Amino acid sequence: MKVLFLPEVRKYFEELSVILYQKEYFGFFESALQYADELFSEIENNLPNSSKKVAPQYFEKYGKGMFYATFKRNRNTSWYIFFNIYHTRGETVFFVRYISNNHVIAQYL
Repeated sequence: MKVLFLPEVRKYFEELSVILYQKEYFGFFESALQYADELFSEIENNLPNSSKKVAPQYFEKYGKGMFYATFKRNRNTSWYIFFNIYHTRGETVFFVRYISNNHVIAQYL
């Protein structure tokens, strides 16, 4: 199994630590960077084994026929990972198309 990310999703992870630090969710930039890196690694390593649900129609603007999985990082924040699953050359590929958290998209789930 393999987990791949759209370039836009990778860029989001690069910007996430800056956003978290600027909005003062973390007092030190290094802590925000660690949070973003750990979230990326958790998704990359655990998405294939995560429970998945069919993504609501609202999210079809990011891709058709997607699923989503939830990654809870703390008591206040859950991250939602939207992806497609492809089977190619005997391998299963999880293709991440969009990521957001409950603070932004909860009303659409």
